[in-house]
Amino acid sequence: QVKLVESGGGLVQAGDSLRLSCAASGRTSQNDVMAWFRQAPGKDQHWVAVMRWSDGSTYYPDFAKGRFTASRDNAKDTMFLQMNDLKPEDTAVYFCAAHTGSPSYWPLFPYEYHTWGQGTQVTVSS
Repeated sequence: QVKLVESGGGLVQAGDSLRLSCAASGRTSQNDVMAWFRQAPGKDQHWVAVMRWSDGSTYYPDFAKGRFTASRDNAKDTMFLQMNDLKPEDTAVYFCAAHTGSPSYWPLFPYEYHTWGQGTQVTVSS
């Protein structure tokens, strides 16, 4: 079974960049779709980026387009989230998640993901 471990969070100022990592040990072809979610205090989890591991294709919500980029390193079984021009409203715990299966659609909701990392805190000060 896949195990996910995030790293790279921290405290930054508005306008700065951060790169999050998600090491995915035990990942198989059944975990072709992986995603980044975030959860701000008092709010539900929300998807940030979804990636299809097999071809690297990605899908983003509007708030992430142009600022966030998901990528992966096949050799290291690691997924990344490059976040640029960070804003205070980006403050949240960021999670990576793995979907079991290879759907033809983009899973966008937390319940569609079966394996989660422990999360990494990102705090953006104004």
